[in-house]
Amino acid sequence: MKVTKICCIGAGYVGGPTMSVLAQKNPDIQVTVVDINQQRIDAWNHSDLDGLPIYEPGLKEVVAEARNRNLFFSTEVEKAIDEAEMIFISVNTPTKTYGKGKGMAADLKFVELSARQIARVAKSDKIVVEKSTLPVRTAQAIKNILDNTGNGVKFQILSNPEFLAEGTAIDDLVNPDRVLIGGEETPEGQEAMEALVAIYNTWIPRERIITTNVWSSELSKLTANAFLAQRVSSINAISELCEATGADVDEVARAIGTDSRIGPKFLKASVGFGGSCFQKDILNLVYISKSLGLNAVADYWEQVIIMNDHQKRRFAENIVSTLYNTVSGKKIAFLGWAFKKDTNDTRESAAIYVADELLNEEAEITVYDPKVPEESIYADLDFLGTRSPEENRRLVKVVNDPYEATADAHAIAILTEWDEFKTYDWNRIYENMMKPAFLFDGRKLLENKKLDELGFKYYAIGRGNSKME
Repeated sequence: MKVTKICCIGAGYVGGPTMSVLAQKNPDIQVTVVDINQQRIDAWNHSDLDGLPIYEPGLKEVVAEARNRNLFFSTEVEKAIDEAEMIFISVNTPTKTYGKGKGMAADLKFVELSARQIARVAKSDKIVVEKSTLPVRTAQAIKNILDNTGNGVKFQILSNPEFLAEGTAIDDLVNPDRVLIGGEETPEGQEAMEALVAIYNTWIPRERIITTNVWSSELSKLTANAFLAQRVSSINAISELCEATGADVDEVARAIGTDSRIGPKFLKASVGFGGSCFQKDILNLVYISKSLGLNAVADYWEQVIIMNDHQKRRFAENIVSTLYNTVSGKKIAFLGWAFKKDTNDTRESAAIYVADELLNEEAEITVYDPKVPEESIYADLDFLGTRSPEENRRLVKVVNDPYEATADAHAIAILTEWDEFKTYDWNRIYENMMKPAFLFDGRKLLENKKLDELGFKYYAIGRGNSKME
Protein backbone atom coordinates (compact mmCIF):
# COMPACT_ATOMS: atom_id res chain seq x y z
CA MET A 1 0.00 0.00 0.00
CA LYS A 2 1.07 3.57 -0.67
CA VAL A 3 0.96 5.86 2.36
CA THR A 4 0.02 9.48 1.62
CA LYS A 5 -0.80 10.81 5.10
CA ILE A 6 1.08 10.23 8.34
CA CYS A 7 0.19 11.33 11.85
CA CYS A 8 2.67 11.34 14.73
CA ILE A 9 1.32 11.58 18.27
CA GLY A 10 3.96 13.37 20.32
CA ALA A 11 6.06 16.41 19.36
CA GLY A 12 9.02 15.78 21.65
CA TYR A 13 12.68 14.89 21.17
CA VAL A 14 11.89 11.85 19.02
CA GLY A 15 8.68 12.74 17.21
CA GLY A 16 9.62 16.28 16.16
CA PRO A 17 13.03 15.64 14.53
CA THR A 18 12.07 12.21 13.12
CA MET A 19 8.96 13.46 11.40
CA SER A 20 10.75 16.57 10.15
CA VAL A 21 13.36 14.48 8.32
CA LEU A 22 10.74 11.99 7.14
CA ALA A 23 8.71 14.87 5.64
CA GLN A 24 11.78 16.47 4.11
CA LYS A 25 12.71 13.21 2.36
CA ASN A 26 9.12 12.39 1.29
CA PRO A 27 7.58 15.61 -0.08
CA ASP A 28 4.65 13.63 -1.52
CA ILE A 29 3.53 12.50 1.98
CA GLN A 30 1.63 14.82 4.31
CA VAL A 31 3.10 14.55 7.81
CA THR A 32 1.20 16.00 10.77
CA VAL A 33 2.78 16.03 14.23
CA VAL A 34 0.21 16.43 17.00
CA ASP A 35 0.49 17.14 20.70
CA ILE A 36 -1.94 18.29 23.38
CA ASN A 37 0.70 20.74 24.65
CA GLN A 38 -0.30 24.01 22.95
CA GLN A 39 2.89 25.77 24.04
CA ARG A 40 5.06 23.09 22.44
CA ILE A 41 3.10 23.18 19.16
CA ASP A 42 3.29 26.99 19.10
CA ALA A 43 7.07 26.70 19.49
CA TRP A 44 7.29 24.28 16.54
CA ASN A 45 5.26 26.75 14.46
CA HIS A 46 7.26 29.79 15.62
CA SER A 47 8.30 32.10 12.79
CA ASP A 48 11.76 32.42 14.35
CA LEU A 49 13.36 28.99 13.85
CA ASP A 50 15.69 29.68 16.78
CA GLY A 51 12.54 29.41 18.90
CA LEU A 52 12.00 25.70 18.20
CA PRO A 53 11.40 23.75 21.45
CA ILE A 54 14.31 21.42 20.76
CA TYR A 55 17.88 22.42 20.06
CA GLU A 56 19.50 20.00 17.64
CA PRO A 57 22.19 20.94 15.08
CA GLY A 58 20.67 20.98 11.58
CA LEU A 59 17.06 20.71 12.78
CA LYS A 60 15.94 24.24 11.96
CA GLU A 61 17.17 23.89 8.36
CA VAL A 62 15.13 20.70 7.92
CA VAL A 63 12.03 22.28 9.48
CA ALA A 64 12.46 25.39 7.30
CA GLU A 65 12.38 23.25 4.15
CA ALA A 66 9.40 21.05 5.01
CA ARG A 67 7.18 23.08 7.38
CA ASN A 68 3.91 24.26 5.81
CA ARG A 69 4.82 22.36 2.63
CA ASN A 70 4.08 18.84 3.81
CA LEU A 71 5.06 19.08 7.50
CA PHE A 72 2.50 20.43 9.95
CA PHE A 73 2.35 20.81 13.73
CA SER A 74 -1.09 20.84 15.33
CA THR A 75 -3.14 20.24 18.47
CA GLU A 76 -6.00 18.78 16.40
CA VAL A 77 -5.16 15.23 17.40
CA GLU A 78 -8.40 13.50 16.39
CA LYS A 79 -8.51 15.12 12.95
CA ALA A 80 -4.95 13.98 12.19
CA ILE A 81 -5.66 10.43 13.44
CA ASP A 82 -8.81 10.21 11.33
CA GLU A 83 -7.08 11.30 8.12
CA ALA A 84 -3.85 9.31 8.44
CA GLU A 85 -3.15 5.86 7.02
CA MET A 86 -0.10 5.46 9.27
CA ILE A 87 0.12 6.68 12.88
CA PHE A 88 3.35 6.89 14.87
CA ILE A 89 3.08 6.79 18.66
CA SER A 90 5.98 8.87 19.97
CA VAL A 91 4.90 9.84 23.47
CA ASN A 92 6.90 9.91 26.67
CA THR A 93 7.47 6.60 28.50
CA PRO A 94 9.15 7.66 31.75
CA THR A 95 10.11 5.34 34.58
CA LYS A 96 7.15 4.76 36.91
CA THR A 97 7.07 6.89 40.04
CA TYR A 98 4.18 5.00 41.65
CA GLY A 99 2.70 1.54 42.23
CA LYS A 100 4.06 -1.78 41.04
CA GLY A 101 7.42 -1.41 39.34
CA LYS A 102 8.03 2.04 40.85
CA GLY A 103 11.51 3.26 40.02
CA MET A 104 12.14 0.60 37.36
CA ALA A 105 9.24 -0.24 35.04
CA ALA A 106 8.26 2.01 32.13
CA ASP A 107 5.09 4.04 32.66
CA LEU A 108 2.90 3.22 29.65
CA LYS A 109 -0.10 5.37 30.51
CA PHE A 110 0.54 7.81 27.64
CA VAL A 111 0.96 4.94 25.17
CA GLU A 112 -2.31 3.39 26.32
CA LEU A 113 -4.12 6.73 26.14
CA SER A 114 -2.86 7.17 22.58
CA ALA A 115 -4.02 3.66 21.61
CA ARG A 116 -7.47 4.25 23.09
CA GLN A 117 -7.76 7.57 21.27
CA ILE A 118 -6.84 5.89 17.97
CA ALA A 119 -9.38 3.14 18.64
CA ARG A 120 -12.10 5.68 19.37
CA VAL A 121 -11.43 7.94 16.38
CA ALA A 122 -10.39 5.58 13.58
CA LYS A 123 -12.96 4.88 10.87
CA SER A 124 -10.62 3.23 8.37
CA ASP A 125 -7.81 0.65 8.55
CA LYS A 126 -4.56 1.98 10.05
CA ILE A 127 -0.92 1.04 10.47
CA VAL A 128 0.14 1.96 14.01
CA VAL A 129 3.87 2.33 14.60
CA GLU A 130 5.51 2.19 18.04
CA LYS A 131 8.21 4.84 18.01
CA SER A 132 8.52 5.36 21.77
CA THR A 133 10.94 3.17 23.70
CA LEU A 134 8.75 0.39 25.07
CA PRO A 135 9.04 -2.85 27.03
CA VAL A 136 8.88 -6.13 25.14
CA ARG A 137 5.31 -7.18 24.24
CA THR A 138 3.83 -3.67 24.48
CA ALA A 139 2.74 -4.11 20.86
CA GLN A 140 0.48 -6.91 22.00
CA ALA A 141 -1.16 -4.64 24.57
CA ILE A 142 -1.72 -1.97 21.91
CA LYS A 143 -3.15 -4.57 19.55
CA ASN A 144 -5.53 -5.85 22.24
CA ILE A 145 -6.89 -2.33 22.74
CA LEU A 146 -7.24 -1.61 19.03
CA ASP A 147 -8.74 -4.98 18.06
CA ASN A 148 -11.52 -4.72 20.62
CA THR A 149 -13.14 -1.49 19.44
CA GLY A 150 -16.03 -3.32 17.82
CA ASN A 151 -16.14 -0.93 14.85
CA GLY A 152 -14.65 -3.29 12.26
CA VAL A 153 -11.47 -1.26 11.67
CA LYS A 154 -8.34 -3.37 11.10
CA PHE A 155 -4.99 -2.39 12.59
CA GLN A 156 -1.44 -3.54 11.96
CA ILE A 157 1.05 -2.81 14.74
CA LEU A 158 4.69 -2.18 13.86
CA SER A 159 7.70 -1.56 16.10
CA ASN A 160 10.15 1.02 14.73
CA PRO A 161 12.48 2.00 17.58
CA GLU A 162 14.64 5.09 17.30
CA PHE A 163 18.42 4.91 17.62
CA LEU A 164 19.13 8.62 17.87
CA ALA A 165 21.86 10.28 19.89
CA GLU A 166 20.91 13.76 21.00
CA GLY A 167 23.28 16.31 19.53
CA THR A 168 23.65 14.24 16.34
CA ALA A 169 19.99 13.29 15.83
CA ILE A 170 19.61 14.85 12.38
CA ASP A 171 22.72 13.13 11.06
CA ASP A 172 21.56 9.89 12.69
CA LEU A 173 18.24 10.21 10.84
CA VAL A 174 19.72 11.20 7.50
CA ASN A 175 22.51 8.61 7.58
CA PRO A 176 21.58 5.88 10.08
CA ASP A 177 23.55 2.73 10.81
CA ARG A 178 20.28 0.84 10.44
CA VAL A 179 16.51 1.22 10.58
CA LEU A 180 14.69 -1.52 12.46
CA ILE A 181 11.08 -2.45 11.67
CA GLY A 182 9.24 -5.23 13.46
CA GLY A 183 5.83 -6.59 12.47
CA GLU A 184 3.57 -9.61 12.51
CA GLU A 185 4.70 -12.64 10.56
CA THR A 186 1.53 -12.67 8.47
CA PRO A 187 0.81 -11.46 4.91
CA GLU A 188 -0.91 -8.38 6.37
CA GLY A 189 2.01 -7.76 8.72
CA GLN A 190 4.49 -8.09 5.85
CA GLU A 191 2.48 -5.63 3.75
CA ALA A 192 2.46 -3.10 6.60
CA MET A 193 6.21 -3.46 7.10
CA GLU A 194 6.87 -2.95 3.41
CA ALA A 195 4.77 0.24 3.46
CA LEU A 196 7.08 1.65 6.15
CA VAL A 197 10.18 0.25 4.41
CA ALA A 198 9.17 2.17 1.26
CA ILE A 199 9.04 5.47 3.20
CA TYR A 200 12.54 5.04 4.63
CA ASN A 201 13.87 3.64 1.36
CA THR A 202 13.45 7.04 -0.31
CA TRP A 203 16.78 8.00 1.25
CA ILE A 204 18.14 4.96 3.11
CA PRO A 205 19.59 1.97 1.22
CA ARG A 206 17.41 -1.13 1.53
CA GLU A 207 20.24 -3.19 2.97
CA ARG A 208 20.29 -0.91 6.03
CA ILE A 209 16.59 -1.47 6.73
CA ILE A 210 16.18 -4.54 8.90
CA THR A 211 12.82 -6.28 9.30
CA THR A 212 12.13 -8.62 12.24
CA ASN A 213 9.24 -9.86 14.32
CA VAL A 214 7.78 -7.31 16.75
CA TRP A 215 9.29 -8.81 19.90
CA SER A 216 12.84 -8.83 18.53
CA SER A 217 12.48 -5.20 17.45
CA GLU A 218 11.26 -4.07 20.87
CA LEU A 219 14.00 -5.93 22.76
CA SER A 220 16.72 -4.72 20.37
CA LYS A 221 16.14 -1.11 21.40
CA LEU A 222 16.47 -1.82 25.13
CA THR A 223 19.51 -4.02 24.51
CA ALA A 224 21.33 -1.45 22.35
CA ASN A 225 20.99 1.25 25.00
CA ALA A 226 21.98 -1.19 27.76
CA PHE A 227 25.16 -2.19 25.91
CA LEU A 228 26.14 1.45 25.28
CA ALA A 229 25.47 2.47 28.89
CA GLN A 230 27.46 -0.53 30.06
CA ARG A 231 30.49 0.75 28.14
CA VAL A 232 30.19 4.18 29.77
CA SER A 233 29.97 2.69 33.26
CA SER A 234 32.87 0.34 32.49
CA ILE A 235 35.23 3.15 31.42
CA ASN A 236 34.07 5.26 34.38
CA ALA A 237 34.97 2.40 36.73
CA ILE A 238 38.42 2.38 35.13
CA SER A 239 38.64 6.18 35.51
CA GLU A 240 38.58 5.83 39.29
CA LEU A 241 41.34 3.23 39.10
CA CYS A 242 43.36 5.59 36.88
CA GLU A 243 43.12 8.38 39.43
CA ALA A 244 44.33 6.07 42.18
CA THR A 245 47.29 4.69 40.19
CA GLY A 246 48.47 7.71 38.18
CA ALA A 247 47.25 6.38 34.83
CA ASP A 248 45.31 8.51 32.33
CA VAL A 249 41.92 7.16 31.31
CA ASP A 250 42.13 8.74 27.84
CA GLU A 251 45.33 6.84 27.16
CA VAL A 252 43.78 3.62 28.43
CA ALA A 253 40.66 4.19 26.30
CA ARG A 254 42.76 4.90 23.23
CA ALA A 255 44.79 1.75 23.77
CA ILE A 256 41.82 -0.59 24.17
CA GLY A 257 39.74 1.26 21.57
CA THR A 258 42.16 0.29 18.82
CA ASP A 259 41.16 -3.33 19.40
CA SER A 260 38.74 -3.99 16.55
CA ARG A 261 36.69 -6.26 18.80
CA ILE A 262 36.07 -3.35 21.18
CA GLY A 263 36.26 -0.12 19.13
CA PRO A 264 36.59 3.47 20.38
CA LYS A 265 32.97 4.58 20.74
CA PHE A 266 31.42 5.23 24.18
CA LEU A 267 34.79 4.95 25.93
CA LYS A 268 34.92 8.60 27.02
CA ALA A 269 35.11 8.85 30.79
CA SER A 270 32.81 11.42 32.36
CA VAL A 271 30.93 12.36 35.48
CA GLY A 272 28.24 9.91 34.37
CA PHE A 273 25.74 9.27 31.60
CA GLY A 274 22.36 10.97 31.47
CA GLY A 275 19.60 11.54 28.94
CA SER A 276 16.15 10.13 28.40
CA CYS A 277 17.11 6.58 27.43
CA PHE A 278 20.03 4.87 29.12
CA GLN A 279 18.91 4.82 32.74
CA LYS A 280 15.23 4.33 31.88
CA ASP A 281 15.89 1.47 29.49
CA ILE A 282 18.30 -0.36 31.78
CA LEU A 283 15.87 -0.08 34.70
CA ASN A 284 13.18 -1.42 32.39
CA LEU A 285 15.44 -4.34 31.45
CA VAL A 286 16.11 -4.98 35.15
CA TYR A 287 12.39 -4.94 35.91
CA ILE A 288 11.53 -7.29 33.05
CA SER A 289 14.29 -9.69 34.14
CA LYS A 290 13.11 -9.69 37.76
CA SER A 291 9.50 -10.19 36.66
CA LEU A 292 10.61 -13.30 34.77
CA GLY A 293 12.60 -14.60 37.74
CA LEU A 294 15.95 -13.93 36.04
CA ASN A 295 17.59 -12.43 39.11
CA ALA A 296 21.20 -12.89 38.03
CA VAL A 297 20.44 -11.11 34.76
CA ALA A 298 18.71 -8.29 36.66
CA ASP A 299 21.63 -7.91 39.10
CA TYR A 300 24.11 -7.75 36.23
CA TRP A 301 22.37 -4.88 34.45
CA GLU A 302 21.51 -3.05 37.68
CA GLN A 303 25.22 -2.75 38.42
CA VAL A 304 25.55 -0.44 35.39
CA ILE A 305 23.17 2.00 37.11
CA ILE A 306 24.91 1.60 40.47
CA MET A 307 28.27 2.46 38.87
CA ASN A 308 26.78 5.50 37.15
CA ASP A 309 25.29 6.81 40.41
CA HIS A 310 28.60 6.19 42.16
CA GLN A 311 30.49 8.26 39.57
CA LYS A 312 28.24 11.29 40.08
CA ARG A 313 28.40 11.03 43.85
CA ARG A 314 32.18 10.52 43.77
CA PHE A 315 32.64 13.68 41.69
CA ALA A 316 30.65 15.75 44.18
CA GLU A 317 32.42 14.23 47.17
CA ASN A 318 35.78 15.02 45.61
CA ILE A 319 34.81 18.69 45.32
CA VAL A 320 33.88 18.78 49.00
CA SER A 321 37.00 16.96 50.23
CA THR A 322 39.33 19.04 48.05
CA LEU A 323 37.82 22.30 49.29
CA TYR A 324 39.02 21.45 52.79
CA ASN A 325 36.03 19.26 53.61
CA THR A 326 33.49 22.05 53.45
CA VAL A 327 31.67 23.93 50.70
CA SER A 328 29.26 25.66 53.06
CA GLY A 329 28.71 29.22 51.85
CA LYS A 330 31.21 28.73 49.02
CA LYS A 331 30.35 29.63 45.44
CA ILE A 332 30.64 26.71 43.01
CA ALA A 333 30.29 27.63 39.32
CA PHE A 334 28.69 25.01 37.08
CA LEU A 335 29.61 25.19 33.42
CA GLY A 336 26.96 23.12 31.67
CA TRP A 337 23.65 21.63 32.76
CA ALA A 338 22.51 19.67 29.68
CA PHE A 339 23.30 15.96 29.86
CA LYS A 340 25.60 16.31 26.82
CA LYS A 341 26.66 18.98 24.35
CA ASP A 342 24.56 20.11 21.37
CA THR A 343 21.23 19.54 23.09
CA ASN A 344 19.02 21.44 25.53
CA ASP A 345 17.79 18.18 27.06
CA THR A 346 18.53 17.88 30.78
CA ARG A 347 16.79 14.60 31.60
CA GLU A 348 18.89 12.59 34.08
CA SER A 349 21.78 15.01 33.60
CA ALA A 350 24.69 14.38 35.95
CA ALA A 351 24.68 18.10 36.79
CA ILE A 352 21.34 17.74 38.60
CA TYR A 353 22.65 15.12 41.00
CA VAL A 354 26.04 16.73 41.55
CA ALA A 355 24.23 19.98 42.38
CA ASP A 356 21.92 18.17 44.78
CA GLU A 357 24.87 16.63 46.65
CA LEU A 358 26.62 20.01 46.92
CA LEU A 359 23.44 21.79 48.01
CA ASN A 360 23.12 19.23 50.79
CA GLU A 361 26.53 20.51 51.91
CA GLU A 362 25.16 24.10 51.81
CA ALA A 363 27.13 25.21 48.77
CA GLU A 364 25.94 28.17 46.68
CA ILE A 365 25.79 27.26 42.99
CA THR A 366 25.83 29.50 39.93
CA VAL A 367 24.97 27.82 36.62
CA TYR A 368 25.78 28.76 33.04
CA ASP A 369 24.66 26.64 30.07
CA PRO A 370 24.51 28.06 26.52
CA LYS A 371 21.23 26.34 25.59
CA VAL A 372 19.35 25.32 28.75
CA PRO A 373 16.85 27.92 30.00
CA GLU A 374 16.64 28.97 33.64
CA GLU A 375 13.18 27.46 34.13
CA SER A 376 14.43 24.00 33.09
CA ILE A 377 17.25 24.10 35.63
CA TYR A 378 14.92 25.00 38.49
CA ALA A 379 12.35 22.44 37.33
CA ASP A 380 15.02 19.71 37.45
CA LEU A 381 15.94 20.59 41.03
CA ASP A 382 12.32 20.98 42.11
CA PHE A 383 11.49 17.53 40.71
CA LEU A 384 13.97 15.90 43.08
CA GLY A 385 11.93 17.16 46.03
CA THR A 386 15.05 17.43 48.19
CA ARG A 387 14.24 21.00 49.19
CA SER A 388 11.56 23.60 48.53
CA PRO A 389 11.40 25.54 45.25
CA GLU A 390 12.13 28.69 47.27
CA GLU A 391 15.33 27.14 48.66
CA ASN A 392 16.44 26.04 45.21
CA ARG A 393 16.05 29.59 43.90
CA ARG A 394 17.87 31.03 46.89
CA LEU A 395 20.83 28.66 46.68
CA VAL A 396 21.11 28.33 42.88
CA LYS A 397 21.62 31.27 40.55
CA VAL A 398 21.34 30.93 36.76
CA VAL A 399 23.24 33.42 34.59
CA ASN A 400 23.76 34.04 30.86
CA ASP A 401 27.48 34.83 30.98
CA PRO A 402 30.22 32.31 31.84
CA TYR A 403 32.48 35.02 33.21
CA GLU A 404 29.75 36.18 35.56
CA ALA A 405 29.20 32.56 36.61
CA THR A 406 32.85 32.05 37.51
CA ALA A 407 33.62 35.45 39.08
CA ASP A 408 34.47 35.10 42.80
CA ALA A 409 33.90 31.33 42.63
CA HIS A 410 35.86 29.04 44.92
CA ALA A 411 35.62 26.26 42.32
CA ILE A 412 34.38 25.53 38.82
CA ALA A 413 32.76 22.23 37.83
CA ILE A 414 32.51 21.38 34.12
CA LEU A 415 29.46 19.15 33.74
CA THR A 416 28.75 19.33 29.98
CA GLU A 417 31.33 19.06 27.18
CA TRP A 418 30.26 22.19 25.26
CA ASP A 419 32.96 23.07 22.72
CA GLU A 420 32.75 26.77 23.59
CA PHE A 421 34.21 26.09 27.05
CA LYS A 422 37.56 25.34 25.37
CA THR A 423 37.64 28.82 23.80
CA TYR A 424 37.25 30.85 27.00
CA ASP A 425 39.86 33.23 28.35
CA TRP A 426 40.88 30.97 31.22
CA ASN A 427 43.48 33.43 32.45
CA ARG A 428 40.72 36.02 32.93
CA ILE A 429 38.60 33.43 34.72
CA TYR A 430 41.50 32.50 37.00
CA GLU A 431 42.22 36.13 37.90
CA ASN A 432 38.60 36.70 38.97
CA MET A 433 38.26 33.58 41.13
CA MET A 434 38.92 33.07 44.82
CA LYS A 435 42.35 31.56 45.48
CA PRO A 436 43.33 28.81 45.39
CA ALA A 437 41.24 28.44 42.24
CA PHE A 438 39.91 24.91 41.86
CA LEU A 439 38.68 23.49 38.55
CA PHE A 440 36.95 20.11 38.41
CA ASP A 441 36.65 18.83 34.84
CA GLY A 442 33.90 16.21 34.76
CA ARG A 443 34.27 15.77 31.01
CA LYS A 444 38.07 15.80 30.68
CA LEU A 445 37.52 18.63 28.22
CA LEU A 446 40.40 21.02 28.88
CA GLU A 447 44.18 20.77 28.62
CA ASN A 448 45.57 20.15 32.07
CA LYS A 449 49.07 21.48 31.33
CA LYS A 450 47.83 24.94 30.34
CA LEU A 451 45.52 25.18 33.32
CA ASP A 452 48.24 24.05 35.69
CA GLU A 453 50.52 26.76 34.28
CA LEU A 454 47.84 29.41 34.83
CA GLY A 455 47.71 28.46 38.49
CA PHE A 456 44.53 26.39 38.65
CA LYS A 457 44.28 23.44 41.01
CA TYR A 458 42.97 21.21 38.22
CA TYR A 459 41.22 17.87 38.61
CA ALA A 460 40.00 15.82 35.66
CA ILE A 461 38.03 12.59 35.69
CA GLY A 462 40.37 9.64 35.19
CA ARG A 463 43.70 11.48 35.48
CA GLY A 464 46.10 10.61 38.30
CA ASN A 465 48.66 12.96 39.86
CA SER A 466 46.28 15.93 39.67
CA LYS A 467 48.60 18.10 41.80
CA MET A 468 45.90 18.62 44.42
CA GLU A 469 47.89 18.48 47.59
